[in-house]
Amino acid sequence: MKTKLLKIAIVGKTNAGKSTLINNLIGETISIINKKINTTEDLILGVLNINNNQLIFFDTPGLSNIKNIDIKKNKLKLNLWNGLEQSNIIIYLIDVLKYNFEEIKNNISILKEIEKDIIIVFNKSDLVNSKIILPKIKEINKKLNLDIFFSISAKKKLGLENIKKFLIKKTIKQKWIYENEEISDKDDIFISNESTRNSILTLIHKEIPYNLKITNKMFKYLKNGHLKIKQDIEINNPRYKKIILGKNGEKIKEIRIRSQKYLSSILDTKVHLYINIITLNA
Repeated sequence: MKTKLLKIAIVGKTNAGKSTLINNLIGETISIINKKINTTEDLILGVLNINNNQLIFFDTPGLSNIKNIDIKKNKLKLNLWNGLEQSNIIIYLIDVLKYNFEEIKNNISILKEIEKDIIIVFNKSDLVNSKIILPKIKEINKKLNLDIFFSISAKKKLGLENIKKFLIKKTIKQKWIYENEEISDKDDIFISNESTRNSILTLIHKEIPYNLKITNKMFKYLKNGHLKIKQDIEINNPRYKKIILGKNGEKIKEIRIRSQKYLSSILDTKVHLYINIITLNA
């Protein structure tokens, strides 16, 4: 049986549910989920193999970066466009609760420049009456000349099989890029670093999470099957250290416990996480 391949970019606003969608399509956690803006900084790649079909999904940074000229966000913009350029097809994910036609129209006009099929997917459809979605479909179809629509709940995994079936029909005869057992180009070390960054994003409500880097210093399975992880939180501004530590070290403890618990659940083993704060250029 000849192998077939399709590369899909998942785009949408922050909190539209892109990371939840890719995680549940793949069936594994490969992209962190957080309600704060630009939590997906890297271009996350997920692989789903069904029979002789390989579907490669790109979880891209939020569409707010599509025209961003902020130098600090160049990485986000570059990763967004890399995902779009590499893909055969684009899934435009819309939070049905935050529908804004003018915003969608502006983004679609830019996306159409790269001349790839665009699928409109309404997410969180379980939270609204289906009658509310129909006028939105008609508006996009009539005014933007798009005619492929899906309604899903990424969180509850509703409607995902319909998307998979559609994408399989679009696959192209081509050699697979990844092996059958591979589900991402990101390894467990990347996931563990992202887990700690996600904990910081959740627990520290300032600009700090966007101005630090998590680096791995140890990722080792012990004889008893437990996993020992050591990480450095690298910061550029010395004043951030006090905020991350918190009063009597309570905040860093909370960050560590949250990340450790999450990693234990997705890696299916007891994790011992150790975190150190490093001030660069100090």
